[in-house]
Amino acid sequence: MMNQEARAGLLTDPISLQLGTENLCRCLVRLLSKDPEWLSAKVKFFLPNMDLGSGDQSPDPTQRVIQQLSKLHTQGQSTWQEFIHCVCMELDIPLDLEVPLLSIWGHGDGFPRQLDIGEESQPDPQLHPGLKQPHQSCGSSPRPKQFKKQEQELAKRYLQLLRTSARQRYADRTPRPGQPLAFPQVYIPPILQWSRASAPFDAQEGAVTGDPKAEDGTDVNIRNLFNTKANRGPRVTVLLGKAGMGKTTLAHWLCQKWADGQLDRFQALFLFEFRQLNVITGFLTLPQLLFDLYLRPEAGPEAVFEYLQENANGTLLIFDGLDEVFHPCPSKETAGPEDPASALTLFSRLCRGTLLPGCWVMATSRPGKLPACLPTEVATVHMWGFDGPRVEEYVSRFFSDQPSQEAALAELRADRRLWSMCALPALCQVACLCLYHLLPGSSPGQSAALLATMTQNYVQMVLTLSPPGFLPAESLLGLGEVALRGLETGKVIFFAGDIPPPVMAFGAALGLMTSCVCMGPGHQETGYAFTHLSLQEFFAALHLMASPQVDKDTLSQHVTLTSRWVQRSKARLGLIDHLPTFLAGLASCACRPFLSLLAQQDEAWVGTKQAAVVQALRKLATRRLTGPKVVELCHCVGETQVPELAGFTAQSLPHQMPFHNFLLTYTDLAALTNILGHRDAPIHLDFEGCPLEPRCPEALAGCGQVENLSFKSRKCGDAFAEALSRCLPTMGSLKKLGLAGSKITAQGVSHLVQALPLCPQLEEISFRDNQLKDWEVLSIVEVLPCLPRLRKLDLSLSNVSVSTLLSLTNVAVTCPTVRMLQVRKADLIFLLSPPTETATELQGDLDLRGNANQRKEAQRRSLALRLQKCQLGVHDVEVLIAQLREGPHLDEVDLSGNQLEDEGCQLMAEAAPQLHIARKLDLSSNGLSLAGACRVLSAVSTYRTLAELHVSLLHKTVVLKFAPEPEEQEVIQKSTRLSDLSQVTQPGSREAQLEPRAAFPGSLTFQMPSELLPCAPRIRLTHCALQAQHLEHLCKALGGSCCLRHLDLSGNALGDKGVALLAQLLPGLGALQSLNLSENDLSLDAVFSLTQCFSTLPWLVHLDFSSESQRVILRGDGRDRDLSAAGSLPEFQAGAQFLGFGQRRSSRSFCLRECQLEPLSLSRLCETLEKCPGPLEVKLSCKVLSDQSLETLLHHLPRLPELSLLQLTQMELSPRSPLLLADIFSLCPRVQKVDLRSLHHATLHFRSSEEQEGGCCGFTGCGLNQEHVEPLCWLLSKCEDLSQLDLSANLLGDAGLRCLLECLPQVPISGSLDLSHNGVSQESVLYLVETLPSCPRIREASVNLGSKQSFWVHFSRQEEARKTLRLSECSFGPQHVPRLATGLSQALRLTELTLTQCFLGLEQLTILLGLLKWPAGLLTLRVEEPWVGKAGVLTLLEVCAQASGNVTEISISETQQQLCIQLEFPHQENPEATTLRLAHRDLGAHHSLLARQLMETCARLRQLSLSQVNLCEASALLLQSLLLSLSELKNFRLTSSCVSSSALAHLTSGLSHCHHLEELDLSNNQLGEEGTKVLTGALEGKCWLKRLDLSHLPLGGSTLAALTRGLSHMTLLQSLRLSHNQIGDTGAQNLAAVLPGLPELRKIDLSANGIGPAGGARLAECLPLCRHLEELMLGYNALGDPTALGLARGLPRHLRVLHLTSSHLGPEGALSLGQALDGCPHIEEISLAENNLAGGVPHFHLGLPLLRQIDLVSCEIDNQTAKPLTASFVLCPALEEIMLSWNLLGDEAAAELARVLPQMGRLKRMDLEKNRITAYGAWLLAEGLAQGSGIQVIRLWNNPIHPEMVERLQSQEPRLDFAFFDNQPQVPHGT
Repeated sequence: MMNQEARAGLLTDPISLQLGTENLCRCLVRLLSKDPEWLSAKVKFFLPNMDLGSGDQSPDPTQRVIQQLSKLHTQGQSTWQEFIHCVCMELDIPLDLEVPLLSIWGHGDGFPRQLDIGEESQPDPQLHPGLKQPHQSCGSSPRPKQFKKQEQELAKRYLQLLRTSARQRYADRTPRPGQPLAFPQVYIPPILQWSRASAPFDAQEGAVTGDPKAEDGTDVNIRNLFNTKANRGPRVTVLLGKAGMGKTTLAHWLCQKWADGQLDRFQALFLFEFRQLNVITGFLTLPQLLFDLYLRPEAGPEAVFEYLQENANGTLLIFDGLDEVFHPCPSKETAGPEDPASALTLFSRLCRGTLLPGCWVMATSRPGKLPACLPTEVATVHMWGFDGPRVEEYVSRFFSDQPSQEAALAELRADRRLWSMCALPALCQVACLCLYHLLPGSSPGQSAALLATMTQNYVQMVLTLSPPGFLPAESLLGLGEVALRGLETGKVIFFAGDIPPPVMAFGAALGLMTSCVCMGPGHQETGYAFTHLSLQEFFAALHLMASPQVDKDTLSQHVTLTSRWVQRSKARLGLIDHLPTFLAGLASCACRPFLSLLAQQDEAWVGTKQAAVVQALRKLATRRLTGPKVVELCHCVGETQVPELAGFTAQSLPHQMPFHNFLLTYTDLAALTNILGHRDAPIHLDFEGCPLEPRCPEALAGCGQVENLSFKSRKCGDAFAEALSRCLPTMGSLKKLGLAGSKITAQGVSHLVQALPLCPQLEEISFRDNQLKDWEVLSIVEVLPCLPRLRKLDLSLSNVSVSTLLSLTNVAVTCPTVRMLQVRKADLIFLLSPPTETATELQGDLDLRGNANQRKEAQRRSLALRLQKCQLGVHDVEVLIAQLREGPHLDEVDLSGNQLEDEGCQLMAEAAPQLHIARKLDLSSNGLSLAGACRVLSAVSTYRTLAELHVSLLHKTVVLKFAPEPEEQEVIQKSTRLSDLSQVTQPGSREAQLEPRAAFPGSLTFQMPSELLPCAPRIRLTHCALQAQHLEHLCKALGGSCCLRHLDLSGNALGDKGVALLAQLLPGLGALQSLNLSENDLSLDAVFSLTQCFSTLPWLVHLDFSSESQRVILRGDGRDRDLSAAGSLPEFQAGAQFLGFGQRRSSRSFCLRECQLEPLSLSRLCETLEKCPGPLEVKLSCKVLSDQSLETLLHHLPRLPELSLLQLTQMELSPRSPLLLADIFSLCPRVQKVDLRSLHHATLHFRSSEEQEGGCCGFTGCGLNQEHVEPLCWLLSKCEDLSQLDLSANLLGDAGLRCLLECLPQVPISGSLDLSHNGVSQESVLYLVETLPSCPRIREASVNLGSKQSFWVHFSRQEEARKTLRLSECSFGPQHVPRLATGLSQALRLTELTLTQCFLGLEQLTILLGLLKWPAGLLTLRVEEPWVGKAGVLTLLEVCAQASGNVTEISISETQQQLCIQLEFPHQENPEATTLRLAHRDLGAHHSLLARQLMETCARLRQLSLSQVNLCEASALLLQSLLLSLSELKNFRLTSSCVSSSALAHLTSGLSHCHHLEELDLSNNQLGEEGTKVLTGALEGKCWLKRLDLSHLPLGGSTLAALTRGLSHMTLLQSLRLSHNQIGDTGAQNLAAVLPGLPELRKIDLSANGIGPAGGARLAECLPLCRHLEELMLGYNALGDPTALGLARGLPRHLRVLHLTSSHLGPEGALSLGQALDGCPHIEEISLAENNLAGGVPHFHLGLPLLRQIDLVSCEIDNQTAKPLTASFVLCPALEEIMLSWNLLGDEAAAELARVLPQMGRLKRMDLEKNRITAYGAWLLAEGLAQGSGIQVIRLWNNPIHPEMVERLQSQEPRLDFAFFDNQPQVPHGT
């Protein structure tokens, strides 16, 4: 508060208020007397509990006011001040009275903040105790002058006492030389750096940031710490620095300087340490904090505190160790600002200005999470420790004599690691202390060797301070135990009970601990603390390493890494900072003797503990660590001095190492560099958002492993740039450098520019977002010629002028390596040509497809220039043109978004031919008018290389695209494709996005060199407001265009009149390929005008008109099909020949959409189309087409003789339309097909004169019901030949279908009838069965009443003798079976009946078989029901016995749930069966009856097949009886079944009597070797056998012998299958002896039988004797080349199939086989897969005319081997499938295959999976397909092709299949 003299100076009242407060009181009384009610209300408000009594009821109003004011005044100063504020705020008082009232009585600095929001908001105001003690009196206000002077005197005495006390405190602490006390002998201010305004981080509310502006580059002067711009509110500064940076030292040094009178701006300074405040558990007021805990006034504390309040801006409070706060500050306070609170809460109130407003607060803290109590406007200063000059100054002042100074500096300079450690002031002090004792008597370098790590510095310090020749181990371990216990409990101050007295005395004697007085309200106690927290951590590490009570596991648990990021889960930083580092340092071998002495153990014991620490660090190195943990790990690993661990850690670091948003010092990067020195592979370092010490980059000097180095931080300034420039030339492997988002200026740029020429290896430089000015940008660009490998220079977000921009373009033109300059808004980027090595590699690739001239063209420099939105004017363009004329060929020039207007655009258009622009000139958004557009068009109309001109005035688009010269086109296309292929390997990169040429996927045009044509320009004048009157001038300008092919006039205002005029002018424009007239406000009149062009314009092939969308396209027969978007890719040239239309005339098409088609309009349209020449396709679309309009259209069709297709799409037709369309076959006989779907889509196909007759008709989903059937059939009966009729998805129902089946005979249908999805039931199925006899032309009917709902009937042209009926899911009930049997009995021509899941049970099937009777014929009945798989063989045979006819075939498959029976009518008795029935009378009753029934029913059984059945003894016994009676049985199959041994004996007995068997299949049964032997006994006497299959049976020695004997009698045998039997060489030799005796043998399969070379050779000798052999399968046997050579000497003449898969063949055997097979006329299939044929793949000279399939999978075929093989494929004209997967084929082989693809007309499939084909090889294959190949799929899965290229290639050519699963259907043989 101001003194009385100052107050009096403010009074300017004319009545002279300067006389004192008495006059002011009178003024106040007079004012309040005018409003007594207000005063009474306020008195009641402030004094709610006081009984005002009658004293206030004085009759005199003035006297009553005085009484009320007196009562308010006696309540104290606080109440009186609050009342004065209410007077000034709520009453209308003169200004000359308000000023003295507030200045004398109403000063509010010390008032509670609640008064600022109005007293009315406080329902129960309480008097706050304020800052006075409860027992003290506040006095009255205003105070007398004498009392005020006394108050000032007390304050003055207290301030002097503060200085005297501080001076005495620091004067008593003068240290002796070499003793490590709390304060060093010398003080060197560390580097201080302003940061951005910092903000707290609240876990609930998120981060709050202040002003991001930062100052960087120069040190912060100590006085500047208190030069904040905050004139009001809190003035808070936070010093952030890592442990050991000197934060506490700086705080005490400030106190000392203030005591010496140097910080004269502060009258009072208070220093508090949170480590001491943490001890106080109670609540304090601010006076208690200042006076009880710091220094108590001699008298009048209230007066002193009031003075401090009045002069708060002269008070500085320093709080040291904010990071050591125990308890977090509450985010929201509910108590008053003057209430007692914790120390941190008082700190928060001071920072926020609610206590002592206007004071200065400074806090120190380690980096990390700051308490939420800090205000948002806090100023943050980083402490960076010492740089080189400061280290030298510190050493010079530490050592008093000159020789010692020089010796110490020499030691430091010679050891880089020790020098970098001295950047930490605390460590610098320790190192100097050690050197002070080590240097005398030591040789140079010897002392520094003992200080190799931070830990060893501390060890040497302990040894130095210890008595000579004696190590006080017990005391040291005692200190270590105290230190560790303190760290674990969060304690840094210890009291008498915490430390044993001897240990305390030892620590104090050596200066390792210091004492402090911890005071609280009413008490004080002496505490002890380590002189530094790092020292406490060091002793804790000593205890862990040397104490016998600490085991290895406990030790390893302390080796951890902590993140330095802000963490939501932590309220404060932990105390443990360097403990893991000290543990790692003590794990060094150099510390082992010290630890052994300390622990009093041998070195082996110490080594075990050290190994545990190293192993823990090794485990940490294997993890995926964040940036802060990586830095801490590097510190730890460096401390261990274990090279193997350093190497392992270095190799474990990822290739890309990001460091984001945490503080990094010089020592941190030095530790990282030290570890990287052990790394072999390059590494990328990315620093983003990290507060960096300005000299940080110097730590990276000489680091050869860094390949990419990037910094992005606003904290990097000129000092940082200078340090970076010093280290860059030493980093020889650096390729990419980034310094973005910094604050560098011209000074920093000058340093970098000097360093960059010394880094010729740089490939990319980024100085983005540095706000560089003209001079800086130009100076950087000037170094481009000095960087030969540079690919990219990024100077984006710089501030450059137009003149500088033109200077940059001149550099781009003159510098031979620049290939692109892009300037657009924020972008300023140079792209430069690749280095020489890359160009050489590119030449090597070009050798594959080019020659020397092509390589020369690929090296020619072309420049892309993009200057977008640069405010260029006409004059600037003139300068630019002059520059470009002297420059290289231009790939692209983009000047969009400038201010060229008509004149500038015309200048550029006229200059374009001289500038040799290869791709594009963009002049968009330059203010071009319609007149200017016409001038540009005139200027470019004669360009030979113009590919496209696009002008859109509405969209401000002006783009000129160019094509290469015809003679250069092929060269450029090939080099572009190759360049594109190399770029695909790095998708999404910034460089790829800026590449001037389009990326490979976008530029993939698949043009063959023979197809290169002259440039066909496209002129697009869209949205230019062109009208009819402009057309003549426009066409005149276009008439001079060279070979105009595409004209786009969409988005203009031509109207019908303009289109009519244009139709007359079009012949003068030559043969266009396309004309776009969309969005020109056209009607149908324009359509009629354009339709006439079909007869006047020979080039016009397609006319597409859409009324609503106003899309009008006229196209020729060019390849470009997509005219809706400019610049789109041409369609992949799949080839018209592939689609089968290569030899036809081009059809003209007319498409009219979204129009109202009235009868009159249709008539006029048809009359116009009658004159159209050539085949014509008409496609019409409208919302509704009336019956009248449809009839009009149909009646005009006969007059359109060239019409081939009529489509009516997206329109609504009436229900009568199917009948109208059905009549078209009689109106127009040329109609081939009518297809109407859902009354919305109709298609009519017309046949040409040479096509065969036969119509198709489909009315699907048209709502047809019973009433439509008869008229529809009557109309269709007029058709001469109807091959297909589709009436699916209608509403026929049972009645409609019955009616249709009745009318079927009059409909001349010869193909198929589809009645699916018509809502039919079993009634329709039964009627179909009953209809079969009356429809003799039906050959097949198929019905499914389940989910498929299908109903198909197939017809033949003549009466069909054989009919097939398939019924599925028909849910027949018992009532349906008799009717079904009756219907089937009448269908005499039915030969096959299939009943699938028709709910036909066992009983119903038995009834059906009994009721089914025919006069004569054969019927095959196949039943598929779930119960068939469960019934068993016995039950099924019992069902067969109930058949009314003879059963000739029985087939049972339990797994397939299928029973198949062939019945022969009429039933005939077999005499032999009668005799056998009489012979079986002795069987059991039921068994005998069933056997007799079977013998009777199956007397003529010819085939019995049992598959996947479980054959029990009863079934086998029945089969035995049955087999004895089957004299006509020819085929018996028992496969994949389970047969018991007893059942096997019965079965064998029965089979032994079947002497006329021709086929016996016993494969895949579950039999043991003994069972197989029993079964093979049935082979005896089977001399009529033709086919024998014994695959997958265990054929042992005796079994094989029996088989051999049986085979010797089978002279009619044609097929022998013995695969997967493991007969071995012995079995093969036995077979070889028998095979020549089988003259009719045609097929033999011995695959997977374990046959070796001996058995194979014997087989090869005998097989030539099998003269009729056609199929030979010997795969999966280790035959080897000898067998192949033997086979080659005598291959059977009629061989069709040869399988030698996985037969251990080599090149020699394969070549010999190839020579033997060459020219074989019958061979169809060859498989040599899974053999090592490298260099020996068979190839042919004569060819194989019938070869369909060749399998060479996994044969190690490479590019060289593939060449002759590919040539052989051409000599096999019938080849359909080639399998070459899992080989070594590359692009050369793909090129050879692509070359022959067009010559292989029947090839359907090629498998190239898992080879080495790249995107280029796949592209070549696609080009081969484009030339007309009929192949269906080429499999390319798992080849090295980028996914982006896969997508592009497959979209262009769907027949290339890259999927894992084969989605293409297999090609059936014989197709």
